[in-house]
Amino acid sequence: MEAHDEELVKSLVSGNDELRRADQVHRELKAEVDALSAKNHLSPEEELRRKELQKLKLAEKDKIMRILVDYRRVAGSSPSVS
Repeated sequence: MEAHDEELVKSLVSGNDELRRADQVHRELKAEVDALSAKNHLSPEEELRRKELQKLKLAEKDKIMRILVDYRRVAGSSPSVS
């Protein structure tokens, strides 16, 4: 995720429960993937678990990005206040 996307997520999480949940789950999954990736050697079960976690993490990131796209679409179509 790019820096401006991360900043937007930070600014929106307090007002969007779905975004807050997806961001939290994404962070937790990232920590688990990072912990497994830091090991010198993974058993076949650990490698499988790491791949499963990566897929779940990507699904959460996709969810976050869809929310941001929707936000930008709505924000971009809002009439400006004069």
